[in-house]
Amino acid sequence: MNYEFKKRLKQNIAFWLLRIFTFSVLIILFVILGFIVKKGIGVISWEFLTEMPKDGMTSGGIFPAIVGTLLLVLGSMLVAFPIGIMSGICMSEYVKDGFIKRFVTVMTNNLAGIPSIVFGLFGMEFFVNELKWGDSIIAGSFTLGLLAIPIVIRITEESLKSVSKTFREASMALGATKLQTTYKVVLPIAMPNIVTGLILSLSRVSGETAPILFTVAAYFLPKLPNSIFDQVMALPYHLYVISTSGTNIEASRHMAYGTALVLIIIVLMFNLLANWLRKYLSRKVKMN
Repeated sequence: MNYEFKKRLKQNIAFWLLRIFTFSVLIILFVILGFIVKKGIGVISWEFLTEMPKDGMTSGGIFPAIVGTLLLVLGSMLVAFPIGIMSGICMSEYVKDGFIKRFVTVMTNNLAGIPSIVFGLFGMEFFVNELKWGDSIIAGSFTLGLLAIPIVIRITEESLKSVSKTFREASMALGATKLQTTYKVVLPIAMPNIVTGLILSLSRVSGETAPILFTVAAYFLPKLPNSIFDQVMALPYHLYVISTSGTNIEASRHMAYGTALVLIIIVLMFNLLANWLRKYLSRKVKMN
């Protein structure tokens, strides 16, 4: 009886500790979001979202920064997704377990852990200086794409590993080739997890400051780009500038909170899109 009581007591203590930690995280999250929303909601307006910055970024809007952020996210997606997905498929389905696979896995994990400012320094030296692209959208997109590639590889690899081997064995037993099995059986089943992970990786890219600081971001550029070799403003760098080194920090403080809120909304939209696509693709897989 005493043993059963102690066991239940330990279990209850463990459950309560888990609840306390969970609610603590939620409270911290709501405090941060509540603070940003309270400070920034009054700034949000149609003019703020669609106008060019004025008066040294103390008034006007953030439209160029929004457009620049979306262009960089799109560019990094075009760079990272094909390379990362194909590499993940190769690592999961075609490379046999052994030294080479372990080495590539370790190096991929190391790349994923490298600080983003190192990618920014490499992007500045290689894309900006060596390739003569200058501070431009294409240089920033390739730099952010390199930052996202290790994440995309790991997401694809783990998603494919989660597919049961019985699907592969059944497909091969019916006469399908390895390539047909991968692209017509395994990949469609893993696609919901892959797409979700890919979109969530874009959330990280959209909030990076250091890489774009070295390769593309402009301090004050109240116009839209004309080509991929133009500089752009971007929300993370714009937020940093008007918060720390603007022409009049106090006068632009309200714009900083508004910019932060817009950036949070963009990330939230990426997350909602990821959840919707996951559910949609999961239903599609079940129907097939």
